[in-house]
Amino acid sequence: MKKFAQLACLLLFVSLASPLWSQEKVDLETMSRIRYEGFRDSKAMELASGLMDSIGERLTGSPNMKRANEWTRDQLTAMGLVNSHLEAWGPFGRGWANQYVNVRMTSPDVVTLLAYPKAWTPGTAGVIQGKCIRATIEDKKDFDKYKGKLAGMIVILGADAEVKPIAEAPYKRDTDEDLAKLAEYQAPPEHPPFNFATFVKRQQFIKDLNQFFADEKVLAVIDHSRGTSGGGTVFVQSGGSYKPGETTTVPQLTMASEHWTRIARLLQQKKDVTLELNVNNTFYDDDPMQYDTIAEIPGGDRKDEIVMLGAHLDSWHAGTGATDNGAGTVVMMEAVRILKALDIKPRRTIRIGLWSGEEEGLLGSQGYVEHHFGSRPHMDDPGMKDMPTLLRREAGDVTVKPDQAKVSAYFNVDNGTGKIRGVFLQENEAVAPIFEAWMKPFKDLGMTTLTMRNTGGTDHLSFDAVGIPGFQFIQDPIEYETRTHHSNMDVYDRLQPDDLKQMAVIVAGFVYDAAMRDQMLPRKPIEKALPREPEKKEE
Repeated sequence: MKKFAQLACLLLFVSLASPLWSQEKVDLETMSRIRYEGFRDSKAMELASGLMDSIGERLTGSPNMKRANEWTRDQLTAMGLVNSHLEAWGPFGRGWANQYVNVRMTSPDVVTLLAYPKAWTPGTAGVIQGKCIRATIEDKKDFDKYKGKLAGMIVILGADAEVKPIAEAPYKRDTDEDLAKLAEYQAPPEHPPFNFATFVKRQQFIKDLNQFFADEKVLAVIDHSRGTSGGGTVFVQSGGSYKPGETTTVPQLTMASEHWTRIARLLQQKKDVTLELNVNNTFYDDDPMQYDTIAEIPGGDRKDEIVMLGAHLDSWHAGTGATDNGAGTVVMMEAVRILKALDIKPRRTIRIGLWSGEEEGLLGSQGYVEHHFGSRPHMDDPGMKDMPTLLRREAGDVTVKPDQAKVSAYFNVDNGTGKIRGVFLQENEAVAPIFEAWMKPFKDLGMTTLTMRNTGGTDHLSFDAVGIPGFQFIQDPIEYETRTHHSNMDVYDRLQPDDLKQMAVIVAGFVYDAAMRDQMLPRKPIEKALPREPEKKEE
């Protein structure tokens, strides 16, 4: 009897200590089918070539963005999804695209230079030539140094660029140690790391600087690429505003660091440097609205409830937006293709959203969430005209709409081409045992890590802001920050085919689990409004 009692106690202890994932149902047969379809008959790279090679860059507002919206809509329809359509948000403002750029040094040497125009800056209206002048302008106090000296000149702008040898491999996968550190919770700072007042001040300085160059009648402005590794990688974003009435009038370009430093050294030696520029950029004002691509797999007995997955479709313009975020777009499209190919009959409706305007501030997903699920009050700040306020906690409390209660989860991919290693839980402790169970069939694929940490900078935040469980997957960094993020090297060749297959299989599995589960995923409280910061007078 004593031994029996001891055995009973042991069994009770084991049952209490057993992982909570054992209580969560996982359809392993369907997981096996998803894996087989995703690895044996993947269409991920076909989709990638169609998006990156045939369409190319997808700056919000550009003709290519419109083509990408229509192409993804038609591809999702061909896969068998229903209600595939483009949903408007905005107004956004002016569209922009570059058609041609050629930059040459003509003195003291003749050589072609590697440079790209900044988005939403004008072209040169034909070939122009001019002498170069160096300028380092950190704030408005520096304007006086150059006043009256820049007319008719090409400004070589910025602090010295230091190009260092590559001492560490730019390509990296997360080690077990890296993932263990990531799994450790970090208490949030007392103040949010993003300070909107500082951002607004910086944006105002850029406007003032652009106006200064216009008033000084500068021919063009050329700065150098960020980073120290160089190697012909050029990181390029915007140089002017897309808002009507705020367009800068001076052509602006970003040059490869190695070429920029050659010019800077020659100018330091008091030698004349002459450049020839020919830049053809076009602004588009035919439609101030922009669009998200939306499509669905209809649900069954819980069809009024929704599981969403998504990625941003837009990109910057120097590359073809492959890792940022063609990879995420392709993975989400492939995930729903897998589910349709297996003739999955989900209980809940599965809805995919491919967002535009992410690079300008999560604008497309914010617009979609504000229209369907909830919003914060509008703000009367001049810089916030026609802008969403969903992520501005100082705008006020969130008002939710009825459909907010119908969304079980939103899953997002937007950290490059690296395979999925886990999930950021966004401090939603209640989903941890559920996701632990859902991860188990994919641990042999390297998915092992859950972290309570928040991660920012992409579209899951729009859903998280209104209390919908929104999640970004942890991904291997590969060469995202070091080479492809917002650069001319963000092209098809940087994609990792096996990683994209792994990602699509895992996303399809998680979406299926969420769509079939008896209950919706547990939620955390909506973040409260913050008090507005008092305005500080300029010194």
